[in-house]
Amino acid sequence: MLYKPYIDFLSEHAVDPDKRRYAIAEEGPRHYIDIDHYGAFPYDSLPRKWEAAVARYSEDSLVQHGIVPWWLQIMQSRLTAAFKEKDQAKILKLSAEIGHYMADAHVPLHACSNHNGQLSGQQGIHGFWESRVPELLADKDWDFFIGKAVYISRPGDFAWSTILESAAAADSVLRFEKILSNRFPADQKYAYEERNGVIVRQYSTAYTIAYDQMLHGMVERRMRQAIFAVASCWYTAWVNAGQPDLRQLSNTQFSATDLQEFDWLNEQWKKGKIAGREHE
Repeated sequence: MLYKPYIDFLSEHAVDPDKRRYAIAEEGPRHYIDIDHYGAFPYDSLPRKWEAAVARYSEDSLVQHGIVPWWLQIMQSRLTAAFKEKDQAKILKLSAEIGHYMADAHVPLHACSNHNGQLSGQQGIHGFWESRVPELLADKDWDFFIGKAVYISRPGDFAWSTILESAAAADSVLRFEKILSNRFPADQKYAYEERNGVIVRQYSTAYTIAYDQMLHGMVERRMRQAIFAVASCWYTAWVNAGQPDLRQLSNTQFSATDLQEFDWLNEQWKKGKIAGREHE
């Protein structure tokens, strides 16, 4: 009842956190965590509570290696507050943005210091897994009907569980691509395709399909889980806010300040220079 009429807004502004990376250096660490920096799975040396983690490692060190599981909890609290305030514009804006961070948390290479294969001679694997595979296969082959959202009783635990699942999958993402690359005919790994009027080198269709098969549908599975998680975060925020009547929301139009912020983000993004560390 609330979200469906604004599906275009949610789709467009789900990328605002990425656009913010072009303007604010502090934005980048909110999208990932190099959790392997903290030892071996399940990384028990890293406290799950922010205050305890800061006490052990310092805030600067935590930020250096990414803070997405903690940032998800901040966003969840902000969205809950927006529902309590019955502020429609804020609800929609925060809903779009928490969707981005939760989706990032489901990407295995967002939970790995070798985030773009830069440590293993696999540069470009991040975009391969995250973009190329779904671009080729999602529309015709994948199923994104995931059922109803559920209430998340412990959002913090949920965020950490998601990160640990991603971290556990990162090894397969890297190792299987290395195996496939060694087996696949070198002259068939890449293809040249036109994109937006420009010829670009891409992983070939055959290579992409072979990689997806080696992963046994991991990309589709993580995308399905991300969709379910985002919907459940939205639902949980509404429940924790006291289940306000969504037919009686205020601030149904975005303010001039909101619109200026959207324009500013677009301007920074068009400049094309990331502020802070790349995570892809």
